[in-house]
Amino acid sequence: MKKIIMMMALAAMCCLSATAQEKLFNNANVQSPVVNPDGTVTFNLFAPKAVKVEVTGDFLPTRPVEIPGRGTYDAPGVAELTEGPGGVWTYTTGKLAPELYSYTFNIDGMTGVKDPANIYVNRDIVSFTNIFIVSDQKGDKGDLYRVNEVPHGNLAKVWYNSPTLKMQRRMTIYTPPGYDKGGKYPVLYLLHGAGGDENAWSELGRAAQILDNLIAMGKAKPMIVVMPNGNPNCQAAPGEWSFGMYTPGFGNSGTGPTAPAVATIPASFMDIVNYVDANYRTVKKREGRAVCGLSMGGGHTFAISLAYPTMFDYYGLFSAGLHLGKDFRNQPFAEQIKNDPDFAQQSARLFGSKPKLYWMGMGKTDFLYQSTVDLRDYWDSKGYKYEYVETDGGHIWRNWRIYLTMFAQKIFK
Repeated sequence: MKKIIMMMALAAMCCLSATAQEKLFNNANVQSPVVNPDGTVTFNLFAPKAVKVEVTGDFLPTRPVEIPGRGTYDAPGVAELTEGPGGVWTYTTGKLAPELYSYTFNIDGMTGVKDPANIYVNRDIVSFTNIFIVSDQKGDKGDLYRVNEVPHGNLAKVWYNSPTLKMQRRMTIYTPPGYDKGGKYPVLYLLHGAGGDENAWSELGRAAQILDNLIAMGKAKPMIVVMPNGNPNCQAAPGEWSFGMYTPGFGNSGTGPTAPAVATIPASFMDIVNYVDANYRTVKKREGRAVCGLSMGGGHTFAISLAYPTMFDYYGLFSAGLHLGKDFRNQPFAEQIKNDPDFAQQSARLFGSKPKLYWMGMGKTDFLYQSTVDLRDYWDSKGYKYEYVETDGGHIWRNWRIYLTMFAQKIFK
């Protein structure tokens, strides 16, 4: 009897293995994407029964999509594939600039289909896309975003207690190459956008690769990078804490936690700083601290700069979602500035403390563009010093990776 059971188990294992191997070998003759020597990229999809196949990605000309009440944003473009011999559909791009790109397929009206020949996938809130990297030479954007033969830092998922938010919470912490050998390091606090979590900057933003490569080239100082979860009613990324496998979303659009938080991220931010200073070898002074963030995280950075004007020496706003409180959210930011009785005093205190850098980056077609214009107009009228960079494109990770690369080279020097 035992022999029969063992034989049945072995047969089942062989069937599973055969199924996995079949999937592997069925895709073995279809490579996709293929980065060609001339900088073009070819996509191949085996779909012999398909009628129409498209690829949509951020390497194609963008399409403006209206956000009711908030203007437009740049949606990825679409291109049609052509069916060739054996049911393999193909599309080749023009020459692509060095960059990390994302894409999916549309097959007979079904959108967001991932490339079965490409195992490299990122999650951005609820969207999964395949990714690939194009690089021409050492030090270009594609090269900065990939893993190179350089000394590597370490990424850790760290749980800490937040007395202000009354919960255990998780963050991702990067320690630079050589950290284990001793010494003290400055800290960059790097904040994600709405719908994101503590995994966003390390996965979508390529933060570890960017820092490893910049440090190896001598373009950035070795630093600790702290990437907290910016959702005050959440402990950690979806599926990675006791709330379960909920669907993340923007605002209240997901199926996750709906109970209001007991405090905001800016109000609880010193819980993070205190934990890091107590558990890592940090430079526990203003000149050893920087904070920056994208979108919602840029808004958090803005609020932190007003609330703790002498705690950090470097501030970075990446496509920042600016507002001055829930009572003002429905007003244009220029009106919020006029109507908030505390903003003028807070701004004066901030710039009177002489931070070493207040840096802002914004895409030309970003739907949050105007609020940054309003902030700059006010600070210009007061003679406050800041740096501003404007790039092509809108509210996209391509810009945020650029901003992190630029900001990281300016701090702690």
